[in-house]
Amino acid sequence: MQPPTPPTPAAPASEDVIDLLIRQHAEIRDLFIAVALAIGTERRTAFDRLARLLAVHESAEEQIVHPLARRTLAGGEGIVRDRLAEEQTAKAILAELENMDTEDPRFLGILDQLRDEVLAHALAEERHEFVRLREEVGENERRSLAAALRVAEGLTPTRPRPGMESAPANLPAGPAPALADRVRDLIRAAMRRARPGGRPGPPRG
Repeated sequence: MQPPTPPTPAAPASEDVIDLLIRQHAEIRDLFIAVALAIGTERRTAFDRLARLLAVHESAEEQIVHPLARRTLAGGEGIVRDRLAEEQTAKAILAELENMDTEDPRFLGILDQLRDEVLAHALAEERHEFVRLREEVGENERRSLAAALRVAEGLTPTRPRPGMESAPANLPAGPAPALADRVRDLIRAAMRRARPGGRPGPPRG
């Protein structure tokens, strides 16, 4: 039996939200490699970890980063619209994988499609959204927002196979939406604590 995976270390208190999201992108890239190289039950375990991180990461972006981009960046609405379209494509592929046996001969080919979509999406975020947010949003606010993401990142799901169905319009019944809802609740609570005077953070994306 594979030993339990240690929890991801909390980000330093001085880290801002952009640094934290870029770190998650690196973790996602590593998990794609881990899934592809694993066999048997280890592949299922690695895939569950990947699906969980994607769910937490996308929920956090929808609650924090995209609303921030909309209200802060020139052309922010269009930037966010493009990112959400990319996320929808990745969600559809992930949903297909979640319904497959990880030993299915088709699994690795479809995993490659998901990896290409997710990594292209991450690169677009870093180039078109993150760089500009770092320029436009103050350091103190970026650090406050990172505190909210650290809460979400430390979330332990109640079921082992969450999905990436974090958009409110795509929340059918089951463990994936339950995880997404819980992530959103934790983010909102952390943002209220992090921001001066307990004011709520950015509006929902």
